Amino acid sequence: MAKQIGENTKITLDLKTIGMAATGLGALISMWFVLQADIAEAKELPEPLAPEITRMEFDMKDQLVRQTIMTTQEDVTEIKEDMKRIEEKIDKLK
Repeated sequence: MAKQIGENTKITLDLKTIGMAATGLGALISMWFVLQADIAEAKELPEPLAPEITRMEFDMKDQLVRQTIMTTQEDVTEIKEDMKRIEEKIDKLK
């Protein structure tokens, strides 16, 4: 049978439970105010400046990326050649 909650419902809480609930509520309220203060402070701070990338810097980075790709491609080619030689040696051993 389901109990109904009304004016005559009695709830018993010990002092320890009430203290823990009050402490938890106090912690939540203090976190709320700290968060609001941090938001207000952040609104007052200046906007961070985005660094401007010059054409020369862009070209240098692009050249570095392309050179890295070419070097990696050469390394892969060397590894493939080594793998072929290793496979040939394994075939000879069989």
